[in-house]
Amino acid sequence: MRVIGLTGGIGMGKSTAAAAFRRAHLPVFDADAEVHKLQAKGGAALPAIAAQFPGSVIDGVLQRPVLRQAVLGHPDALRALERILHPRVRAAERRFLAQARSSGAKVAVLDVPLLFETGGERRVDEIVVVSAPRAIQIARVRRRQKMAPEQIAAVLARQMPDAEKRRRADRIIHTGLSRFHALRQLKRLIQEWQS
Repeated sequence: MRVIGLTGGIGMGKSTAAAAFRRAHLPVFDADAEVHKLQAKGGAALPAIAAQFPGSVIDGVLQRPVLRQAVLGHPDALRALERILHPRVRAAERRFLAQARSSGAKVAVLDVPLLFETGGERRVDEIVVVSAPRAIQIARVRRRQKMAPEQIAAVLARQMPDAEKRRRADRIIHTGLSRFHALRQLKRLIQEWQS
């Protein structure tokens, strides 16, 4: 089974690419969705988060603004949170790949925003990076995430620069021109993998 790593910065179009892969019936593991599941009410990561960040979990519910305030701009705190989340996400990823293999999938996609930052390139056979010009990226984040400029800056500071991701990619999907243009590139890629 060929394992594809899908990555790109916030607002670059990973969701569009992942949706196209799902429509083509390729199994897709969504690392962000797994993090949300781990942090949801009753999530497996909540006890460790509560112990590490007092006041961040109340009545079994993560207080996202409290946690965000605790880690944004605080590298040691962020690393502590990552030590809680990353091993659990990797375990879910391994279960996903085992299930994809047992179902006979020829291709499986790992949608991991911090693929390079976490050494994930060693776990995949091919890396697809979605990319758009910086102005388009920031406009998308502002529109969809409703984030303040300083929050956007903090998130971008954590991520590897787009130019470096493109340099390390096997494939680049340009998402800045139009949705149609991006989907056409994705369709060609899917056809190639399925042939």
